[in-house]
Amino acid sequence: MADLPVSVSEWKPAPFDVKGETVFAIGDVHGCAAELDALLKSIATLAGEAKAKSRLVYLGDMINRGPDSAGVLKLWARNEEAHGVDHVDRLMGNHEIMMMLTVVGGPHAHKAETMWLSKRMGGHLLVDQMAEAVGRPASHADQALLKEALGDEVVHRLQQMRSHVRLGNTLFVHGGLDPHAEQDEFLARPWLVFTEARWAWINHGFLDWKQGFGGTLVVHGHTPPDKHRKISGMDDPHAFEGDRLGLDGGSARTGIVTGAEIQDGRFRILKAGTPFENPTPSED
Repeated sequence: MADLPVSVSEWKPAPFDVKGETVFAIGDVHGCAAELDALLKSIATLAGEAKAKSRLVYLGDMINRGPDSAGVLKLWARNEEAHGVDHVDRLMGNHEIMMMLTVVGGPHAHKAETMWLSKRMGGHLLVDQMAEAVGRPASHADQALLKEALGDEVVHRLQQMRSHVRLGNTLFVHGGLDPHAEQDEFLARPWLVFTEARWAWINHGFLDWKQGFGGTLVVHGHTPPDKHRKISGMDDPHAFEGDRLGLDGGSARTGIVTGAEIQDGRFRILKAGTPFENPTPSED
């Protein structure tokens, strides 16, 4: 892959307590493999410069919409040594939930598949990419297609995805929190309940909440910049405000995959890619 530009912002103060670790969190990638590759290379360099234990957290929505979801998943599945970090956490986004419900079956499978393969969600692009990889038509994704197209390591990682990670006072989660719900119960809802696993889907009621989350600071993805601004009223969707830090850069719609380097008391924003001249408006 050709190297794409990666920008690193100045450090900004924020009351993160991540137990002395250096945490690299990556927001929604949506099939933008070249941008992810560039970001991961920068993270490996920065992790090598960090004096503390380093952790990489994928915030979910690795797939759909973009040109190479299969390539993204193969990068995402790599181990700690490949990224120059001490630990990797792979969190589940709503797009992974739709795919996995389609693949494993169950009461929500049909609705999840219909949503996932829609033009709006872009899952049909991943199915086409997997079909091309195995050399035969495929209109439906099942476990056999995933294994053949993506390989055992990727499938194993998909099966091990988590809803969230807590580190000190900081919560890493795809969508966010409902301030009116008990946090542990909210985060314990299994992905098998589809949209009721609201930690992967919430934006309204989270981004427009101004009163904090009981001392928990939330690092999240899910809501791209244009939609974030409409809900939160924030000019910069990647600022720390309201005890939240959003890292969805819009990826397949904007050309930018966004992440952050977070340490105790501070953070800085990492952006990989070249912005599109005419970004596509967000729909979800």
